[in-house]
Amino acid sequence: MLEVSIKGESIKLGQFVKLASLVATGGEAKELIAAGAVTVNGQPVTARGYGLSVGDEVCIGKQCARVAAADDDEDDYFDEATANDDFDPEKWRNL
Repeated sequence: MLEVSIKGESIKLGQFVKLASLVATGGEAKELIAAGAVTVNGQPVTARGYGLSVGDEVCIGKQCARVAAADDDEDDYFDEATANDDFDPEKWRNL
C-alpha cells in the first residue's frame, strides 16, 4: 500500500486523492467522491471536505493510499555534500 506523507495532522479528502495520485485532476476527484466511489477505511465518503487523519486508508477501486505523518527528521533543503546523484555543482556554479 502506498504511504503518502502529509504535513500537519489532517488533510481534506479531495486534496489527498490528488496528492496520492489516485486521480489526475481535482475535477475527477470531485466526480468520484460525489459518486461514492471513494472509500475511507472501507466506508464510502461523499464529502470532498471530509477530514483525514494519519493512519486513514483511502481507496478508489483497487488503488489505495494510507495517510502518513511527515518525518520530522526530513529537511526541506538540498545539501549537495550528502546528495547521492550525478549532480555536478561546479558545472552549475560557473554559469
